[in-house]
Amino acid sequence: MNKLYLPLLCSALFMLTLSLAAESLPPDCAQTVNGIVQGVTDSATGIHIYMGIPFAAPPVGELRWREPQPVKNWDGIRPATKFGPQAMQKYIFGDMVFRSDGVSEDCLYLNVWTPAKSAGTHLPVLVYFYGGGFMAGDGSELRYDGESMAQRGLVVVTVNYRLNIFGFFAHPELTKESPNHASGNYGLLDQNAALQWVQKNIKAFGGNPKRVTIDGESAGSVSVSAQMASPLSKGLFARAIGESGSLLGTLPPAPLAEAEQTGLKFADKIGAKSLADLRAMSATDLLEKASERDSPRFPMTIDGYFLTKDPVETFSAGEQARVPLLVGWNSEEGNPWGVLGTNAATPENLANAIRNLYTNNADAILKVYSAQNNNEALQAAMDLSGDRFIGLSTWKWSDLQRKTGGKPVYRYYYSHPRPVTVDGHPQQLGAVHASEIDYVMGNLARNKVFAWADDDYRVSNTLETYFANFVKKGNPNGDGLPHWPANSANKPVEVMHIDVQSGAQPESHPERYPVLEQVIPASR
Repeated sequence: MNKLYLPLLCSALFMLTLSLAAESLPPDCAQTVNGIVQGVTDSATGIHIYMGIPFAAPPVGELRWREPQPVKNWDGIRPATKFGPQAMQKYIFGDMVFRSDGVSEDCLYLNVWTPAKSAGTHLPVLVYFYGGGFMAGDGSELRYDGESMAQRGLVVVTVNYRLNIFGFFAHPELTKESPNHASGNYGLLDQNAALQWVQKNIKAFGGNPKRVTIDGESAGSVSVSAQMASPLSKGLFARAIGESGSLLGTLPPAPLAEAEQTGLKFADKIGAKSLADLRAMSATDLLEKASERDSPRFPMTIDGYFLTKDPVETFSAGEQARVPLLVGWNSEEGNPWGVLGTNAATPENLANAIRNLYTNNADAILKVYSAQNNNEALQAAMDLSGDRFIGLSTWKWSDLQRKTGGKPVYRYYYSHPRPVTVDGHPQQLGAVHASEIDYVMGNLARNKVFAWADDDYRVSNTLETYFANFVKKGNPNGDGLPHWPANSANKPVEVMHIDVQSGAQPESHPERYPVLEQVIPASR
């Protein structure tokens, strides 16, 4: 036999063996490259659910602050019937409802919802990264449940990744020991490892590895933009969705040397004289120290490995993943009182607040966030607050991808406020940060906090359908929906306004973001 054909024959025989093994598996089982997992089926919907599948080795002991390492194979059938532990974190956001198996440094697990009756169905895949400021969050959160999206013909995956000091700690000793001469970004590398797992395994769950869309909200949206910027993740996904936030301004990465100094200062603060001392600490003690008021925040790093340059440079040069992007933000990302303080919403108070915030640039800001009456002052203050927080960075991502990405960009503005709560708390002014998640994922009924009405379910159906269409074909449009125009270079920007009555409109304030972009760095 020709020796050139031997590797091909061995590979073919291996794939045939896996195929035959998959055909003879018990119900609710899937053959991954590491072993067989067995999930559960929802009898009402027929959706198969696999929880707590490891995609990397536990990052504990000497693997703390290491790139994710391969999973060890297992024999027999591994139960995948409960969510794995959540990453080490404090409970700092009241809207997070976890179903995880406690909190642990051993946290690198993912979950799969699939409608496929057998492997090889080749369904589109949605991979969702949770938000929480890189400080909190978990793939088991109720609002990320993938069952509704799976009923629309998608395979849905939620992914855990390391947070806080465990996910983003840089230190000179870590850089020295790394084969990549890098440190920090472990949480982003976890996401990359999960995407590699999807490429190797998602066929076993009926998914198509060539039709993967990554999505996330807030820090999850920042994560999507980071994966787009990283050379390590190119080819691991075909489309991207960002809900409120990007690393082009929201939680931007720091140069490695700067992040290393932050790590050294933290180690000195807690009396750790070496990396060995830090690794010897229990995860609980380390989290407690990192969560103290005077502890630094650990940023993403331009480490020369995951992020090879400033992401603004990457996107400006068109070196990011050149994939279709659906991206936007909400109408009340920031509270108006974040600008006005305790003062009433009047044109005079708005002007005074802007002069206090932007001493040297107030006139430029007042031109683009102007108000002639109290209602306009309230709206302008809410807009400015939200733009300062997250709108500007999301616009920057959308704008650069539109100009250099070579693929369609679909931008939205979500303005539907959630209803009153069941215990009588009033409706908010607009769509607050993260409020769209339950609507997007079709999970209103799972959230018992709000008194959902027919309009909420109508908005949810619109939003979920748009997102599902985009995952399927890179285009949100479909029958029964208002037309959503694509944006590209050298064309006026159009934005899909999503509410009870949805429709596309020309960008209403195209002058705001370039002005704000020039002013904000000077105000920090």
